Order: sequence, then structure tokens, then C-alpha cells
Amino acid sequence: MALILVVDDEEDVRNLLRFVLEKEGFQVETAASGTDGLDKALRLHPDLMVLDGMLPGLDGNDVVMRLRQNATGKNLPVLMLSARSDESDQLVGMKLGADDYVTKPFSPKLVVAKIAAMLRRNQTGENPVEENSSILRHRGLEMNPDDHSASINGLPLKLTAVEYKLLLTLLRKPGRVFTRERILEAVRGDDVILTSRTVDVHILALRRKLGTAGELIETIRGVGYKIQA
Repeated sequence: MALILVVDDEEDVRNLLRFVLEKEGFQVETAASGTDGLDKALRLHPDLMVLDGMLPGLDGNDVVMRLRQNATGKNLPVLMLSARSDESDQLVGMKLGADDYVTKPFSPKLVVAKIAAMLRRNQTGENPVEENSSILRHRGLEMNPDDHSASINGLPLKLTAVEYKLLLTLLRKPGRVFTRERILEAVRGDDVILTSRTVDVHILALRRKLGTAGELIETIRGVGYKIQA
């Protein structure tokens, strides 16, 4: 359920990419300008950005340059789209930090294939997990899915199965905003009945068990929750 941010000023292109990407199982957010795209990239922490090179105001090259200068966006994979087929234009984008390039008009299948390949290459660097280990550590929180243990500042946490899955989902991607629907998909099991409202109840219980560290779970009003990066 990777989150793809599509930034293009052409509504037809945004709608086409949303359709083909959601059909392939991706979550999709869109933006119609470079300014909005940069804001969403730094706020939503997508797994990959599809970025039009020719945007009004803040163009694609400017967006890439600003992303690479920002600690939050410096490692975000960027696939650039552009009507410019000249090699020199493509090289400028690549030198500024774009990871790959597709010219318009493009094949939707090619874009999906490139996105899948870029995500595979980037996958090993996604989670705060030690090499050869499944243990996640972040700001005093430690979780080991292998033995289903969790602790905060060295003190063990007693979590229910749902609370454990919920916290693990958030902890895998600090800074990423998870909607209630995405959280439900991650923690729901055959023997567990959950609704978006009960997600809020479990978050409240988690915060209480975490004590002062409960502040790490941040509410994004009208959207969902995230673990502070």
C-alpha cells in the first residue's frame, strides 16, 4: 500500500495516473502545482513522487532541488514526467536529484513499471531497522515483531494484539500520516472487528500506556495519525 504523490498541472494526467496506480493497489495523492506538491511531499511523506517537469510557478526542477535540500525530502524517489524530449533537459533534472525520467506522451504501463522498480530499489532504506534485524527503534520506542515485544525507554509495554499491530504500523514509517482507513487495513484480522471510531479508542489507550511518550503519536485532524519523525 505504498503512497504515490502525483504532481501535474494537467487534470487528465492526474486522473489517468490515479486510475492506473490505484488499480495496481497503490494509494494516490495529487497536486496541481509545484508549490502544493512540495508541501504535500514534506507533509505526507509519500513513498514516491511522480513529478511533471513543466509546472507553472515552481517548476519540477525547482521542486526537486528544494526536496534535496530538505532533510525530510532528500531521499524521496522522484520520477519526472515532461513533454521535453531533449536529452539536455533530462540531464538537468537528473543532476538536480530526479531518480528517473519519462517523456510525454507516456505509456501508463511503463510509468507503473518504473515506479515498482524504484520502490524495490528504495525498500531496504525505508524502515528504522538495524541491518540483519527486524527490531525497530525510534525515540525510545523499541519493537521486535519476532517475539512480539515492545518497550519504551527500556520499560516493557503490555499491549493488546490490536494495540501492538497499530503501534507497529505507525512505527515502521515515522513521519508518515496514516489515515484511519489505512490503519484499519493494517491491523484488521479475521477475529477482530474494527471501525474508524474504534481506531481512536485504541490510540487513546496506546497513549496512556506510553505515558509521556504518548505525545509521539500525533493526531492529524481530519486525516488520521502519525508517529513523530
